Amino acid sequence: MILAAGRGERMRPLTDTCPKPLLAAGGKPLIVWHIERLAAAGIRELVINHAHLGQMIEEALGDGSAFGVRIAYSPEGKALETAGGIARALPLLGNAPFLVINGDVFCDADLAALRQAGEQLRADGPLAHLLLVANPEHNPAGDFGLYPDGQIRDAGGQRLTFAGLGAYHPALFAGLSPDEPAKLAPLLRAAMAESKVGGARIDGRWVDVGTPERLRALDASLRTP
Repeated sequence: MILAAGRGERMRPLTDTCPKPLLAAGGKPLIVWHIERLAAAGIRELVINHAHLGQMIEEALGDGSAFGVRIAYSPEGKALETAGGIARALPLLGNAPFLVINGDVFCDADLAALRQAGEQLRADGPLAHLLLVANPEHNPAGDFGLYPDGQIRDAGGQRLTFAGLGAYHPALFAGLSPDEPAKLAPLLRAAMAESKVGGARIDGRWVDVGTPERLRALDASLRTP
């Protein structure tokens, strides 16, 4: 699942007329970089949620056949936050673990390896596997702590920033309304308290494309030979 329902307030005025995942860097929309990398990793069944200017996303990507994938869409009348959007899309995602990627990050993570980690998740065991990165300037304190045994907890450990890429078991979202906003972090922290969240640090290229300045910098770097 690619999350594409955010309004992108910090990216205004660019997002007044274009949904953030369709903003281009290096000559192609941010979301297309994800789709191409997912396809290359053998992940070809995709779900994309949308809200703000969502019809533009559907018109740009179609059914996914141009990229060698199959795309199903999960429209939201109002943005449902991360967990709420996933809860809405569960009927499209099925009963097996699945990957979720923030549509507004740029990352060269090994998605095949993330898929393999996701295959180890189960309803009565680990519920999530998160990818973490070194703390960027805009998030110096990090989000969670990574421990040597691969467990992620809310406190302690090596403080790192959640990369916006993870694998989840549907059971993590059990009980959530498909029509009400819900944040992901509280669900993850509750699962961490039960030692049900693992993960790994990635050290490749990662950019949280949250401002026009970061988008311009990413675009320039991708265009530089």
